[in-house]
Amino acid sequence: MDSKKLLVFSDSHGNLRALNAVLNWAKDHIPPNDTILAAAFLGDGISDLEYSADESGFYTDWKLVMGNNDFGIFMPETLTFDFAEHHFFMCHGHRFNLYSGYNFLVNAAKNAGADVVLYGHTHIPYCKIVNGITFINPGSVGRPRSSKIGASFAVIECPENKPLIVKFFEIGVQGKIKEVKI
Repeated sequence: MDSKKLLVFSDSHGNLRALNAVLNWAKDHIPPNDTILAAAFLGDGISDLEYSADESGFYTDWKLVMGNNDFGIFMPETLTFDFAEHHFFMCHGHRFNLYSGYNFLVNAAKNAGADVVLYGHTHIPYCKIVNGITFINPGSVGRPRSSKIGASFAVIECPENKPLIVKFFEIGVQGKIKEVKI
């Protein structure tokens, strides 16, 4: 069996064309019958997700948190879950003072017993191990801020008894998606 895969994306901010491209890509490239799949959406566009899931026909085990621009939405701001031998802590990130460093987020992850942190808010893709915890930001589906790549998302492959494999993908012109290095 293939490794389990987790689709991670954030910050669509109403860009339904890009979000539809991600979900259509996932439907075609990560078929649920080949692997166990879940998807984590890290906020700022939760209201976009239902429409795009229906439009694309992509449904999975959704892990959702709200962001600072998800007005009128009542969802948790943080969530922990177990997936493929890992304990994940996910949040949008706006409550953790990210622009001043990662100390608050590191402490929250340690308190949750997480070995992987998923967060958004900065709109910049990131993957680094900090204090033994893997931190992953998929960037932004709708409003990228990276000087290196445009709109982006990530797929985390979780092979059994091996390190995580984090792949980043850029959403290009007309929804064309390609893997990129960050």
